[in-house]
Amino acid sequence: MVSGTVGSLGEFGLIAALTARLPQHAGVLLGPGDDAAVLVAPDGRVVVSADVLVQDRHFRLLAGQGAAVGRKAAAANLADVAAMGAMPTALLLGLVAPADLDAQWLLDMAAGLAEEAAETGAAVVGGDVTAGPLVVLAVSALGNLQGRTPVRRAGARVGDVVAVCGRLGDSAAGFALLEAGLGDRHPDLVAAHRCPRPPYAAGPRAADAGATSMIDVSDGLLADLGHVAAASGVRIDLAAAALPPDERLCAAAADLGLDPADWVFTGGEDHPLVATFPPDASLPPGWRGIGWVHAGEPAVTVDGATRPGRAGWDHFGESR
Repeated sequence: MVSGTVGSLGEFGLIAALTARLPQHAGVLLGPGDDAAVLVAPDGRVVVSADVLVQDRHFRLLAGQGAAVGRKAAAANLADVAAMGAMPTALLLGLVAPADLDAQWLLDMAAGLAEEAAETGAAVVGGDVTAGPLVVLAVSALGNLQGRTPVRRAGARVGDVVAVCGRLGDSAAGFALLEAGLGDRHPDLVAAHRCPRPPYAAGPRAADAGATSMIDVSDGLLADLGHVAAASGVRIDLAAAALPPDERLCAAAADLGLDPADWVFTGGEDHPLVATFPPDASLPPGWRGIGWVHAGEPAVTVDGATRPGRAGWDHFGESR
């Protein structure tokens, strides 16, 4: 345990305390401590993604929740790498923090970031710190395609099967419960919001099985498949019967007077992967079919019709 604030540690004391919580792996030739890290890149290509989490926008500074915030920040980036069909190799952290922040919260966050990365075989290899009025986590992720062709959003073809791997709606339900002060009734859903569990290995498996397009669901199933439809120039139709809310979501929705299907179709931050596969392909273990790709103007429909309401999260507005 570390007592005191970020300011009392000072910049270099903070960096030393953070890096002490960041174990490395064999693919890191040079880790934190120099102007830049050096990594092995056996594929000759590097997948790169970045994501930003802002205090009071994406998380709150709750006591004892630093590690969960770190894991959530890592998951958002690692899932993007997996959605390209790559295996994560490293994370970089750009950190903004106020001087009066409890240093232990920040160190717990770094430990959570490192633990989530380690689950994929990745390491946190460096970054930067600076002072500011709020905590901001700017995370960059690197990945190794291991000889695969990257799976893009633009590859969906007419006749393809749409499939998903991972849970949908849990994080959105957990957030709604917390906002209503009912988090203690459904702790598993709250845990899913605070610490999502993306199916990282499913991305490379999908690529190996011939996935034609892929994306992680960070803003909502309809919204994110909308990116695939637009990039591929196709219409995607989902089958509502293939996406029934489970008993946990139904129970939480009953407590809140809401429709659990809204969480399934428009809730984000669970980071499951959704992909399209040729109609004759065998879906990898853990993947399940939820729709089809059709010719037509780019759109996402459910049982042939546009679903009313918002499609998912929009950082600069209330709906899409």
